[in-house]
Amino acid sequence: MTDVFIKICGLKTESDVDAAVAAGADAVGFVFAPGSPRTVDAATARRLAERVPAGVLTVGVFRGQSVEEVRRFAEESGVRGVQLHGEEGPEDFAALRAEGRTLLRATAEHVKRCGEYGEDLLLLDAPDPGSGKPWNWGSPEFSAPEGRWLLAGGLTPATVREAVAVTGAWGVDVSSGVESARGVKSPDLIRAFIETARGASR
Repeated sequence: MTDVFIKICGLKTESDVDAAVAAGADAVGFVFAPGSPRTVDAATARRLAERVPAGVLTVGVFRGQSVEEVRRFAEESGVRGVQLHGEEGPEDFAALRAEGRTLLRATAEHVKRCGEYGEDLLLLDAPDPGSGKPWNWGSPEFSAPEGRWLLAGGLTPATVREAVAVTGAWGVDVSSGVESARGVKSPDLIRAFIETARGASR
């Protein structure tokens, strides 16, 4: 059995990043989408990403932004991954493909397999990303996609073990579930989430 891949998203401070990396996160996310309490600018993301070792993926998170804007933010911040939430199609993923860059497709729709749009990782999110509201991953109608996919939406240290067991998720993504207040990460909750997710069995 391989370990569950863990992404901690919406990081804004040095202590956020240091806590996630020290606890063993596989990826950390920086939100560039406007309108979120977790949004950072490219300069802040670059400063934070420079603290992250090469073995941990740094991801810029975008929603409804143009390919040109996504490319600019990715280059200015130095993130090695790009996550798209929105109406992007295969042509947008192709346009953002670059050597060494990991592409993530986030969607609230049921998808049969990872890679249909050319993405490297698929993220199944709740209809209202970042709200902490889960979608019904325990529904009998749920059908897990094939390939490398991450479960997101309403996960917490208390629910992640069951979520992985029920869905068979290849990985998990959390933001609000490790916060002490909206947009404010808790190092203790980050550590608890990663420790619990590491012990989860698909």
